[in-house]
Amino acid sequence: MNIYFLVEGKSSEKKIYPKWLEYLIPQLNKVQYYDQVEENNYFLISGKGYPKTISHGIPNAIDKITEVGKYDYLVICVDADEESIDAREKYIYDFIQENDIELGKTKLILIIQNRCIETWLLGNRKMFNSRQPQEEPLSSYVNYYDVSQYDPELMGDYDRRNHADFHESYLKEIFKAKNTSYSKTKPRDAQETHYLKQLLKRIDEETEHLQTFQSFVQFCEMINRKINT
Repeated sequence: MNIYFLVEGKSSEKKIYPKWLEYLIPQLNKVQYYDQVEENNYFLISGKGYPKTISHGIPNAIDKITEVGKYDYLVICVDADEESIDAREKYIYDFIQENDIELGKTKLILIIQNRCIETWLLGNRKMFNSRQPQEEPLSSYVNYYDVSQYDPELMGDYDRRNHADFHESYLKEIFKAKNTSYSKTKPRDAQETHYLKQLLKRIDEETEHLQTFQSFVQFCEMINRKINT
């Protein structure tokens, strides 16, 4: 079982996904170079933003996958941003079809982060509970939308230029309230197993929350079953 991960983010996903995969698929080992895969390996690379991840990242990934001939899955992880999940998926499928891209035996999996990976990270109730004291601007953010009670994926954009900007700002204020910090280059606690466990607890308690994060977890569970059978 070998997997090629193409992620949109230049920093956060490159740090967070490998840590999460260590826990979710412990028998899957990361390789540094795409041509090093043998058995139960994965390679992860950033497409360096959107739409470059699609326009350049996909053709480049297919070239490498075809060259090696050992990849079972191509997993593309991108933000929904201001689009719906369906619209973002359609854009990718249309790009592949219009450019006559052949995947061969490699299966395509799309993980759409709705709205971005920071949206998923807002689901940690141990990191943030609205009953705790708050200062501005966090208190205003909570009054607008309490992510400890409601699904972070359904939160609006407050007064920001887009959803992702606000969701990242909200997350940074939550970390700040805990006397720590979050940034895309230094996600700190967000990449650790204890943080992931709280997100898994959230979707176990609230089965309608974080649907796109659940899709990622379900994919990992499926790979685990395949490796262990």
